[in-house]
Amino acid sequence: MATISYRNMIHALHELELTSSSDVIAHVSLQGLGDVRGGIETLIGALLAACGTVVMPAFTYRTMVWPESGPPDNGCTYSDHAEDNARAVMFSPDLPVDSSLGEAAEQFRRHRSTVRSAHPVLSFAASGAHAQDVIASQSLDGPLGPLEWLHDHHGDVLLIGVDHRANVAIHLAEKFAGRKQFLRWAVGRERAYRVPGFPGCSNGFNAIASKLAWVAHQMTLGGATIQRIPIAGLVEVVVQTIQEDPYALLCDDPKCARCNAIRRT
Repeated sequence: MATISYRNMIHALHELELTSSSDVIAHVSLQGLGDVRGGIETLIGALLAACGTVVMPAFTYRTMVWPESGPPDNGCTYSDHAEDNARAVMFSPDLPVDSSLGEAAEQFRRHRSTVRSAHPVLSFAASGAHAQDVIASQSLDGPLGPLEWLHDHHGDVLLIGVDHRANVAIHLAEKFAGRKQFLRWAVGRERAYRVPGFPGCSNGFNAIASKLAWVAHQMTLGGATIQRIPIAGLVEVVVQTIQEDPYALLCDDPKCARCNAIRRT
């Protein structure tokens, strides 16, 4: 497999019709791409050069804590969390991104041009022309605000070497479809926060792939598939799918508390 250069990355992004006016939320894994000259820094540099605004999740699940009791049917249990609570850390702007989001998300968070929202669990990082607007759109009660901003401003999802299980914009579509959201708790600098609007499980999201074929633009680079999906089109497809089948996109793990809670509703 040939080494992928910065120029190769720029060419691929232009092939997907991304321009300096494009606003994207990117989910990235280098593992499938193969050998990228310069690694993640090359990829982030290409994204920032090809697009007007780049956004990535900067979630910090380490800040989450659990009370001894809470609302029923909340997709969780309230017992046996003593060790989790003892390990919890306070959110701060320089807290590393959760490792489940991949190394690229953390490198992007640390980039000199990046700004980050202050949500204690579901923060986002952004860089570019509209970065401040994207970050300002998030609130404690509206954790998916940056995704709503991108939806309202004709933004795109960009999947590089990952599948729809990483596609957080599907959570926005679930919200628009009226699917149950959850309540969580997290530790900030000043106090513990109630975190409403917490999304469900994403392990069943790949079931939407075939239905997005008409809106997705994709190509292959190295060993990975790269997809650009307009968020408005994605939301339309997912909402219609859930309205036709309320169980759509739920995972098949019988022990998944969030998916089971959604089924019960």
